[in-house]
Amino acid sequence: MPVPLLLIRRLAPIAFAAAFTTAAWAQAPSTPASPAKAPPAAKKAAKAKSAAKPSAVESGPCRLGVISALGDQLAVSKFGLTVFETEEDDVTLPGWGLDDLAVARVRAATGGDPTVHRISYPTGAFEPYYHPTSRFLPDPKEGLSSIVRNVTTNANCARYLVVTKFETTIPNTTLRLRGIGAYNQGLGSLLRHSHLFANVNITLIDGQSYEKIGSFSADTGARLAETMRLTEDPLNKLDNADFPEPLAAAAKSAILRERLRTLVAAKLDRDLPSYLKIE
Repeated sequence: MPVPLLLIRRLAPIAFAAAFTTAAWAQAPSTPASPAKAPPAAKKAAKAKSAAKPSAVESGPCRLGVISALGDQLAVSKFGLTVFETEEDDVTLPGWGLDDLAVARVRAATGGDPTVHRISYPTGAFEPYYHPTSRFLPDPKEGLSSIVRNVTTNANCARYLVVTKFETTIPNTTLRLRGIGAYNQGLGSLLRHSHLFANVNITLIDGQSYEKIGSFSADTGARLAETMRLTEDPLNKLDNADFPEPLAAAAKSAILRERLRTLVAAKLDRDLPSYLKIE
């Protein structure tokens, strides 16, 4: 059936407009896709990589190499009248930074001298010194001089100042106080008293021969004066309420952390000038 002429005239403009729109859409440039976002983990890794910087290495002449081997172990003991009432524990100190503290006190005592270098060493390097295979027949390889020689192969310092711990006993008893820590002593839950202790030793070693250089008055004399003192040093006194219960709680004690760091710093500040005069 033929289409009426009037209808063809009315539809022709509409068909032409539709065809023009379709062609224009097909020729229009497509919108560029947004770049894919990097996963959060990749962003963090890239940021960490760009922020990473090589660790600073001390260079230049080394007049004095500082080695601190205080470590991160706190000796905590609770003593009774018998061995059956005794409790002892070695508690790890996360973030207490005793070795950092010792190095900082040496730097302060030397006025920030750039020829004073900190000497790093592998983990466990001083274990043979603290726990020798035999105390009756000492192995020279486990001695302090030998260990210092091993950890300073490329240091080339004129002298080495080594900070270590030692073991002593409570006066008039056989009760051991190992290194740095706290102890509580008494009868049952009554008549008990608590104390802090920091058995810190300084040794000066020649950088060529690795022989020890020491001062009797700076070491033994100072300890003898402490033993002869009639009243206890306030830095050593600890309130019973601040003694850790259980012993493992010492690692989280802010009071012990601050008090022991203060005690260690005071002992180093007292003894360092005498050793630095020898140096």
